[in-house]
Amino acid sequence: MMRKGFRIFWHVFFDWIAASISWLALFLYRKNYVEAVKHGYVIPVNQDIKLYAGLIIIPLFWIILYSMSGYYQHILRRSRLVELENTFGNSVLGVIILFFVLILDDSVSNYYDYYSSLGVLFSFHFGTTLFLRLINSTYTITKIRNKVWGYNTLIIGTGNMAKKLVEDLQHAKVWEGFDIKGLIEITTHPVQNQFQTLGHWKELPELIKKHQIEDIILCNEAEESEYVPQIIEFIQNENIHLKMLPSDYNLVLGVVKMNNILGTMLAEVDFEVMPYWQKFIKRGMDIFFSIIALVLLFPFFIAIGIAVKMNSKGPIFFLQERIGLRGVPFKIIKFRSMRADAEKSGPQLSSDIDDRRTSVGIFLRQTRLDELPQFINVLLGQMSLVGPRPERQFFIDQIIEKSPIYKRLHRVKPGITSWGQIKYGYAQDVSEMIDRMKYDILYLENMSLGLDIKIMFNTVLIMIQGRGK
Repeated sequence: MMRKGFRIFWHVFFDWIAASISWLALFLYRKNYVEAVKHGYVIPVNQDIKLYAGLIIIPLFWIILYSMSGYYQHILRRSRLVELENTFGNSVLGVIILFFVLILDDSVSNYYDYYSSLGVLFSFHFGTTLFLRLINSTYTITKIRNKVWGYNTLIIGTGNMAKKLVEDLQHAKVWEGFDIKGLIEITTHPVQNQFQTLGHWKELPELIKKHQIEDIILCNEAEESEYVPQIIEFIQNENIHLKMLPSDYNLVLGVVKMNNILGTMLAEVDFEVMPYWQKFIKRGMDIFFSIIALVLLFPFFIAIGIAVKMNSKGPIFFLQERIGLRGVPFKIIKFRSMRADAEKSGPQLSSDIDDRRTSVGIFLRQTRLDELPQFINVLLGQMSLVGPRPERQFFIDQIIEKSPIYKRLHRVKPGITSWGQIKYGYAQDVSEMIDRMKYDILYLENMSLGLDIKIMFNTVLIMIQGRGK
């Protein structure tokens, strides 16, 4: 299969060409018709700087717009009808923005020139972009149907339902792209077919990595339905597309969408917790505010560093392994608020009467100033400004033992602050961690930019009032 980065490059390249052509067409139309009518003669281009600037800025605007909409995600999985819908919607939005930003201020002889310019820009942009995208899509679909490209796929289930699904996929008039690597056992004994059983469903994380799996189809028997929620919880943090037979989608109501994949109807489990355009803006806010904070708060960093160093022996910063997005570990950075040997007896949680805290550390934790270095973690992409607090694996294992739903929090990046954090602050035991988790789960299911802003606002209030614990 062609490398993903290379495929994305060609999509971006074709979109850039289409945007350049549409801008050039609008520019020439304005020169030869709109301005010519107003001034009474054709105005030559003559290396107009606006033309060359537009050929760089305008395509860049369109690429950013497409990126925000999530267009360059899953580029192998779009039909030509989806291309039409996506291109039309983005073209309408982008052209309206350009009209109010660039065209509306132009000097014209009558208002009809505005509408004609708008029509020319939309027609050329939509038509050229769609044409080039359809070339790309047709090429992709041809590669898939000829079995040149495909998705490494596992089928969870080894009973009669799985056997029937395999037969349906194999006898489909057009290949659907599922390159089946094997079957995964739930509880039933394997049904004879040409695909081997690779292991049990609890081995899925290892099998996904080993076989570079992109798609999983959950195909359980009726008596195995009780395992469906467990299986979904087990693999929800894996970077895969999960599909299941529609007869079982009621078991995960609220996280499925139906796709008609040629002859096979499957329900796709959607683990996305936020629209892509909001995720794009959220990451932009993370970067922007982190840079601003690190620059403006640099004098405080120096002052806090000196205070920490003078107050007790040990390093200024405290680095500790935490678990982040999709269960990937990273080193969280904080100002040290405890003695250097605070955990010589093993992992421990802090409390309001913890004598391991230094006098400066107590103040830092109450005002949350010890968290400031985590803006570096945010810039590195390991954390977000707002998200569930990252924990150590030692405590995660204890939390999951009592509340397996905790695994859902690894769907998103951990944050400097969270809904649970402003409610509970630093948890003193696993029970408080679980109580705090309930608010973080609620945040996960209701993620939005508006909610992030509310949480950040309340966090600032806590810092000002010194109500952190």
